Amino acid sequence: MGDQQFKSAVETTLKVIGGKWKPVILCLLTDGAMRFGELRREMPAITHKMLTQQLRELEQDGIIHRDVYPQVPPKVEYTMTEYGRSLKGVLEVMARWGTQHMESGSSPKASDSTSTID
Repeated sequence: MGDQQFKSAVETTLKVIGGKWKPVILCLLTDGAMRFGELRREMPAITHKMLTQQLRELEQDGIIHRDVYPQVPPKVEYTMTEYGRSLKGVLEVMARWGTQHMESGSSPKASDSTSTID
């Protein structure tokens, strides 16, 4: 699993969905379309600028779609594309791992060099 192709594939995945906010955005959008304000309410710690940047990057990578409705005030909704929905399995695995990690009592910053992978 530590071969170069594996490493390169993981790096590619992280370039697209890596970071603190993109996986959270994608998890929220798996349930359907959301407006910018709805996303902000679900992630109160993210700044307006950062959410805008993350949404733009996901849109440029073809992971999400931005629908703009011609009305006043403008209505914008974000949805996952079919390509983006292909990440659902990755997000589910991340969620399962995170749940197990939290239940084990480990802190997010803890590093235990004695642990093993099952």
